[in-house]
Amino acid sequence: MDFLEGEVLYFNKPLHWTSFSLVNKVRWLISRHLKVKKIKVGHAGTLDPLASGVMIVCTGKATKRIDSFQYQTKEYIATLELGATTPSFDLEKEVDARYPIEHITREMVDERLKQFVGTIQQVPPVFSAVKVEGKRAYNYAREGEAVELKAKTLVIDELEILEFTPPLLKIRVVCSKGTYIRALARDIGLALGSGAHLTGLVRTRIGECTLDRCITVEKFQEQLNSLSSKSPN
Repeated sequence: MDFLEGEVLYFNKPLHWTSFSLVNKVRWLISRHLKVKKIKVGHAGTLDPLASGVMIVCTGKATKRIDSFQYQTKEYIATLELGATTPSFDLEKEVDARYPIEHITREMVDERLKQFVGTIQQVPPVFSAVKVEGKRAYNYAREGEAVELKAKTLVIDELEILEFTPPLLKIRVVCSKGTYIRALARDIGLALGSGAHLTGLVRTRIGECTLDRCITVEKFQEQLNSLSSKSPN
């Protein structure tokens, strides 16, 4: 592997790790392997700490390709809990309200999900990295300040029900860059005349890169150790 010339690496980001943590760990491992102080390493698309799955990491000159990866279609498997909301739209915050779900049927879910397929408008979560007047939205939210975010245009190509066992709804989402699955959970809850929040999220694909092609950080470290042991002193 020529990390300085540029490599594109496919990782399965662990749950609870930030995207920065993964990049930082990979950079440290490569720097130690090459015995250099600095090397360019970046990722092509943030994943929340409460999500796992595909993350593309580029090194060296390959970091110039990051933008092209970011604009590729992404696929997610998301688990929603119906009838309950949280301020962050996921498990980062505690449930703040509960709503009835007795009226929600499989047929109703099938019908309501159709309105989210195609080009739609989505308001990002307040607990997000969207910038408002040079400051991240989540900073306003965590300081208790009200902030108004503008709706963004995005595309959802596919939205499929994988499992419906109330109060849980598991869906497969194929979407464009900039889609917040947490916000989609919020909007699905509203469309069903109830509430919802995200309880699990796995990114299963970016472009042609699928989760089964990804490696763990531990496996990557083993590969580097193997390369180091084979190289001459």
